[in-house]
Amino acid sequence: MNNKLVLLISIVLSIVMCISPVHAAAVNHNHSNLYDVKSGDTLWKIATTYDTTVDDLKVTNGLQSDLLLVGQRLFVPMRYEVVAGDTLWKLSRAYNSTVEAIKETNGLQSDTIYIGQKLKIPPKKLAMEGQHVLMSREEFRNWLFNNEFTRKISIIQQHHTWSPAYGHFNGSNHFSLLRGMEYYHTKEVGWENIAQNITTFPDGKVAVSRPFNNAPDGTIEPKANSVGLNIESVGNFDLGYDEMSEQQKETIVYITALLCIKFGLTPSIDSITYHHWWDMNTKERVLDNSEGHSVKTCPGTGFFGGNKTRHAKEQFYPLVSRKIEDILATME
Repeated sequence: MNNKLVLLISIVLSIVMCISPVHAAAVNHNHSNLYDVKSGDTLWKIATTYDTTVDDLKVTNGLQSDLLLVGQRLFVPMRYEVVAGDTLWKLSRAYNSTVEAIKETNGLQSDTIYIGQKLKIPPKKLAMEGQHVLMSREEFRNWLFNNEFTRKISIIQQHHTWSPAYGHFNGSNHFSLLRGMEYYHTKEVGWENIAQNITTFPDGKVAVSRPFNNAPDGTIEPKANSVGLNIESVGNFDLGYDEMSEQQKETIVYITALLCIKFGLTPSIDSITYHHWWDMNTKERVLDNSEGHSVKTCPGTGFFGGNKTRHAKEQFYPLVSRKIEDILATME
């Protein structure tokens, strides 16, 4: 091999090694736009590498702070070269984007794309207001499995808000209701933040508010809160009041199943608890022995058949267990 050929190969290799990941992705059609956080990473460093901003990374991934944990996965923009059979709709589905976002980012006037065309595909943004992240069920699934948490979680708490109830929900005022609950919990009750980690809504949407790394507030025993996640479902589900919508039922079952998978839990009275099973004054878990104790009806006397342990065992836990099986089947 002559010296000129060796020099040429060295130059080519140097160029390839210097290509940033965002541009290298252009020639890899199996590339995922998920980035695995490594030791030493910061949002600014990742944003610079992938030609985006810290604010966009936070809104895209529903980040409530600048904290990153090793093993966490972030959706990032990627460069893509169009191949035969591609459409904007297919690309948006494959790379967690939207047709509108791809068109706007690339200045496209129509949905027509051609082989060899190079596109920048931005991940879609989540709806966020302050610490509150509003998501669909599937968006929550991505958010949950892409995140890592520093706190041990072994109890999922089921609550209803009682107020706000269905009459307070107009189909689009999710953030207004969340702000109201946050104000009540911090200004009226005196807690440092909104009590619940998760809120479900009558339209099936789900919000993350209190960060998962922060134990919930409330009248459940402190040790149970320390390893607990609080799910508040908007509505008054005592018999004779709000009848839970099918969308909200599906969301409650689905996200409870997701949480069980994420944290390695099997549905039981020890892993999925109802507020009604706890004495508000003594913080003791009384289960169905509520006589003589100060207990709430929460999550409602009509919550998936009722608020007793037998209702949970017969009518709620089986739904969660079947949903766990369904979700795991899609992950194989």
